[in-house]
Amino acid sequence: MNNHLDNSSAWENQIIDRPVLNDCWNQIGVMGDRSCTELKNVIHCHDCLVFAAVGDSLLERKPPLNYVNEWINVLAETPVDEETQNNETIIKTAEALSVMIFCLGNEQLALSAKVLQEVTHPCVIQPLPHRSNKLFLGLVNIRGETLLCASLSHLLNLDLESTQENSSPPKSVNTQRMMVAGHQNEKWVFPVDEVYGIYRFHLNELRDAPVVIAKAAQAYTQGIINWQGKKVNCLDSELLFYTLNSKIL
Repeated sequence: MNNHLDNSSAWENQIIDRPVLNDCWNQIGVMGDRSCTELKNVIHCHDCLVFAAVGDSLLERKPPLNYVNEWINVLAETPVDEETQNNETIIKTAEALSVMIFCLGNEQLALSAKVLQEVTHPCVIQPLPHRSNKLFLGLVNIRGETLLCASLSHLLNLDLESTQENSSPPKSVNTQRMMVAGHQNEKWVFPVDEVYGIYRFHLNELRDAPVVIAKAAQAYTQGIINWQGKKVNCLDSELLFYTLNSKIL
């Protein structure tokens, strides 16, 4: 009987500790009867300030007592299966390589995730008189910060290669994304056609670049990785930024 009372008290305390949320979206919002007058302005509850405030309150609330310790114990007791134990990429993180894979024309390229700052939608490129050229495209405003914008296609001679290798005219570049990359305060913006995401590889998967590829990309390729049946050129970020600084700055 005492155990039953103790369990009931613990259950009641959990109910009391739960925050009372103003879930108006379930009552008068898009999931309710849609009688909220703000729907005319925001269209959907996801764009409402009340919905955002409730979300912030959930993220900012204090965790329950012993929450962290309980999860530490759960993870510590979780058995490691044979597949996970033999996966050197998970165990030996120092021997893993994380890269951002993206596309320029018909080429799949990769850049170290360590230098990646942000991926954003295309922004207006403001050329500089007597300074902008095929390599240095101009200036780009990213979240109020003015950054230098450069063309990786021109630096790697990808346009020239596609013209030489294919008899048909090269595909016109339709920039879909912009990548912001660099070291600390040094940032560059690169227009790219598509960004596939960040992927993790073991260093053993990095193969030496063939001589033909190394010459075509002016030795900016430090290795080749296989991704979804395609060969991806991993770029040497240090050499890349060094060249940009010497040619533009």
